[in-house]
Formats: sequence, structure tokens, C-alpha cells
Amino acid sequence: MPDIKTLSDYLRTGRIDRRGFMRGAIAAGLTISAATGLADRVHAQTPQKGGRFRIGITGGATSDDLDPATTLDSYMINVSFGQLRNCLTEIAPDGSLVGEVAESWEGSEDATEWVFKVRKGVEFHNGKTLMPEDVVASLNHHRGEDTKSAAKGIIAGITEVKADGDNVVVTLDGGNADLPYLMSDYHLVICPANDDGSIAWQNGEGCGAYMLESYDPGVRTLVKRNPNYWKSDRAYFDEVETLFISDPTARTSALQSGEVDAINNAELKTIHLLERADGINVLQTNGNQHCTLPMMSTEAPFDNNDLRLALKYAIDREEWLQKIFKGRGSLGNDHPVGPANQFQATPEEIEQRTYDPEKAKHHLKKAGHDSIDLKLHLAETAFPGAVDAGVLYSEAAAKAGINIEIVREPNDGYWSNVWLVKPWCGSYWGGRPTEDWIFSQIYSTGADWNEARWSNERFMELLKQGRATIDQDKRREIYVEMQRIVRDDGGSVIPTFLAYLDATSDKVATPEQRANNWELDGHRAAERWWFAG
Repeated sequence: MPDIKTLSDYLRTGRIDRRGFMRGAIAAGLTISAATGLADRVHAQTPQKGGRFRIGITGGATSDDLDPATTLDSYMINVSFGQLRNCLTEIAPDGSLVGEVAESWEGSEDATEWVFKVRKGVEFHNGKTLMPEDVVASLNHHRGEDTKSAAKGIIAGITEVKADGDNVVVTLDGGNADLPYLMSDYHLVICPANDDGSIAWQNGEGCGAYMLESYDPGVRTLVKRNPNYWKSDRAYFDEVETLFISDPTARTSALQSGEVDAINNAELKTIHLLERADGINVLQTNGNQHCTLPMMSTEAPFDNNDLRLALKYAIDREEWLQKIFKGRGSLGNDHPVGPANQFQATPEEIEQRTYDPEKAKHHLKKAGHDSIDLKLHLAETAFPGAVDAGVLYSEAAAKAGINIEIVREPNDGYWSNVWLVKPWCGSYWGGRPTEDWIFSQIYSTGADWNEARWSNERFMELLKQGRATIDQDKRREIYVEMQRIVRDDGGSVIPTFLAYLDATSDKVATPEQRANNWELDGHRAAERWWFAG
């Protein structure tokens, strides 16, 4: 007797037609109506090609450009990394690492040299065959003293990148067991090399699933399917239109009215209503996304760690989680390693910090203040509910003599005019799949995205040790100590980890498993999703 699950798999892969499925299902004992219903459900889950997929998304700005070195937020991550270009490696929906432009890779015993075999038959949108030299130029775009790349921190240990036949050889100044994971970073996309060793990024050129048709920074992007895309089981839409819609109410209205097919950052205040709305599917994905309140630790008064500790004890994390994020997430503990990371510290290893006005007063006094007036700069684009969350923080901190004025900033230009500029502001981070990745990019001394301008000598010693250590038990000890250092000395208040909340029209179909490293299926929605038939 045929197996229904096997028949369903065959129908999804196109190796059996609907009529054959119906015959098999009836032979397996289903009634005609039951077989018809099952066939309809399976057919809806079978990728269909066609249509224009419209995404309403946050995190755009008129200052955006197509240079992968300067990619900052959701809009350009989705366009540059999720639509136009590929990396050497890719984080699969199940969290595993798979090859993208790299067919395979191999490291030396001490992890100081990695050899990536470049996949054959990959073409750029202009028809040029991708070669190892393109990979070399693309990686070198983020290296050197003069680079403006935000990826500089994660590849700082690279001393040489060279082509060797079909391979790219990456040499490091010390072992890095996680280097293949780092090669999936959205900055490190592969672009065509110019004759002088630079890359041609200005026209959105890449080897990704879609080709650029039009681009209006911070407003709208239109792409069309790449007919020569090397992934035969991806890129189902004919076109993808990406619209920057910063206001959460406007995004929700656009989805409900049919102006867009999917949105990110569904509004927390009304998420329960959206879940009950006809024709809408809310997609919740739990991962390592978290919000931060970075303080410039090189500037007074934030250069005093007791002041920083006072602010960490003066926030009511549980109140944020329940009132602002509606319980959709988990408590933060002032370090960035989350539930999807391998070496997240347990409560036994590092005690969960809680709201304690008396401890906040104690550290404030040690910092030399009986009370203090501070300004916290926030906008809704910083993280969902940021302004309301700031108001709650202000109310809680006042009980410790800390008076926080919430300065509401405009969404447009926030990431260029406020973040990394104002001494205290709000921010958020998607989940980097390894501890070294997030520590290197955001917490290492001198990293461009070290948003608190924080530096700690012991932390930097451990950062190098953790990269080079192969033994997993030893690595855990190292990364737990690093989490403790960031928690107790770092320049950021990290109150909560947040679930990704996307929403789609019920006309949009998604795989059963979606990636949790970023929103919108790891920002690969344009490549992995389709319209249900």
C-alpha cells in the first residue's frame, strides 16, 4: 500500500502529478474528498514560479547605497544580501553551515589557513563567470587600514587572501575555527572584480537570485529573477519589489489592504489582532535578535563602570518583556550571546541580573553621584516599541535617582545621525550564529561597529584564545568568561532577546522550517518563498 508521506514528498518535488497522487492516496485508503483535500494542501506547499513579491520593510534610509561594506540595516541586508548577491557560505534554515559560492572548504589543523573551493558555473548578472579572483577582491574590499567596512572587525585576523587555481586560500594571524561561518556575513557578498583589484558594486552587480531593475535609496527597489541562477530550487518569484515603510501601523495597513505581500517587525501592540485577521499569517521565529542601549564608554559619565552598572540595575527587564514585547522573547543579561548560540551561559554560570533600585543607588554613589540627569536618544527604528520602552525605563530608573530624558529622534537618518554619534541611544542586533562573530564585530577593541566604544584587555586576550581553541569544553569556558566580562564591565544595557515577528498574506507560502539568524527567513524570503498555487 502506498505511503501518504512519500506520495506528498513526490508531489512537492514534481516527481508525481496531481492525478497520480490522487490514485495513490485513494489506494492507501483515503476517501475521494479526503484525498482531494490532502492534494490541495500539498499543492499549496509545492513551490510555484511567478508573480511580483512585494515586501514592506523597516531599516531603510535615503543615505543607503549598494556598497556591501556600508550595509547597515534590514532594508539593505534584504536587498543586497538576500536578493542580489551570494556569499562564500550560507546559514541554512536548520542553522547548519552550507556552501554557497564555495563548494567546499578545509582548514589546517591549527585553523590558521582555510582553503575554499570555488563553485564552477556561477555567473554574475552581466554574464561574466565568477572566478576565485572575484572572491579575493570581494574579501579584500573589507580589509586594510582605509576600509570603511563594518565587517573589518570579523576579518581583522586575515593576513592574506589569494587565488590558487580553483581555490581561494585565506591565511590568518591566529587560529579561527569559526572562519567558514564568518564568510556568510551579509557584508561579505561576492561582487565582480575590477582590473585594479577593487570591486564593481555601484550597479548592484552580483550572482544572486535576482537582478537589479531600479533602486531608489530608502524608498523602493525592484529586481527581476536571474534566469541563470545556479540554485535551481530557489528564486520562485518573477519580480521582487522592496518598499521602505518605517511606520508599523502603515506596514500593517499595507499588508491588510493587499498593497504588500509580507512585512517585517509586525507591530507588537496589535499583533494579537493581526493573528486573528482573515487572510494573514503571522510568523514568529525565536532566535538571537536582541535590543541594546549602548553608552559611549569613552565619554563622561559613561566612562565610569559604576555608572554603567547603575543603569543596568535600574532597568526592569521583566516589565519590558511583558509590556513592550508581549512576552515574545526572553530576558537579556547585558551580554549578546543568546538562546540560539552554542555557548550561552546558564543561570548557574552567570546569575540573571534583575531590577534592583538599591543596587543602582549603590553604584551611582560609587560613581560619585547622588542623582544624575541623562538623555537617551531613541526612535522606533531602533527596535520595536523603543520609545515606549524608554519611558518605562525612565520611570523605573527614577526610583534610583537616575533621571532619564527620552529624546525622540526621527526614523529617517537614525542610523547615520544618532547611532554611533549620540552618547546614549538604542540599537538592535540580529543573531550571529557564533560567539566569536558577534564579539568580534561589536565588542572587540577598535571594531567599526563597537557601538559603546568599549575596550577590555582581558576580553581581547580571550577573544583570540576562543578563536584558536578546538576543544569544545575549553571554548565554553572561554566564552562564558567573555559573557561575564561584557555583562559586568561592558558599555551596553541588554534587556531583552526578541522574537522575529513577520507577517504575510495567506497567498504567500513558506518552507516548514525558517532560519532564525535574521528576520524574513534569514533575509532570504525572496529566494526561499513563493506564491501558493
